Amino acid sequence: MREQPIGEAVENDERAEVIACQGGDMHAAIDTLPEDIRHLRRQLTLAERVMSRGMTRGWRPSYDRD
Repeated sequence: MREQPIGEAVENDERAEVIACQGGDMHAAIDTLPEDIRHLRRQLTLAERVMSRGMTRGWRPSYDRD
């Protein structure tokens, strides 16, 4: 079984994968980031609306990095 890389190696693998998905175009890879952020914020909003307060014991999601 192969060990998963940790830390910086994982980040480098993710970067390479995102760039590869855009055919090696780094500008296109960067352009997808705002779209991804909007999508994830919508998903977080939907999840927040369907979760009961008791289920999360008062936890509320944060839409910005702390």
